[in-house]
Amino acid sequence: MLDHYRNQLKRLPLLIALLVSLIVLFTPESGVPTAPPGTDKVVHFTLFAALAITGRIAGWRTSSLLPALVAYAALSEVLQGVLPLGRSCELLDGLVDIAGALLGWAAFALRSKAR
Repeated sequence: MLDHYRNQLKRLPLLIALLVSLIVLFTPESGVPTAPPGTDKVVHFTLFAALAITGRIAGWRTSSLLPALVAYAALSEVLQGVLPLGRSCELLDGLVDIAGALLGWAAFALRSKAR
């Protein structure tokens, strides 16, 4: 019984990271605060690194986690371009998302090896 709750708690950081990513990626342009150039790339990178790390903590295997994050990066960019959000579909944002996911995965892997 206790293991069940422990497993559920391992998924909570991923759920939080996913909810934050949905808010950040799909907030209409009018709700996005102004920031210095390049800040959006840092946000994209950080979001996907967090998704990769929390996904591994939740127990997702690399073989399914990384393809899922690549698909999410592509889908989120396409949706930003087609939904009436005033946002744009940018290939560079998608590439930064993937780079963040890869670095998050690598950081988790290095931490796991060190233990």
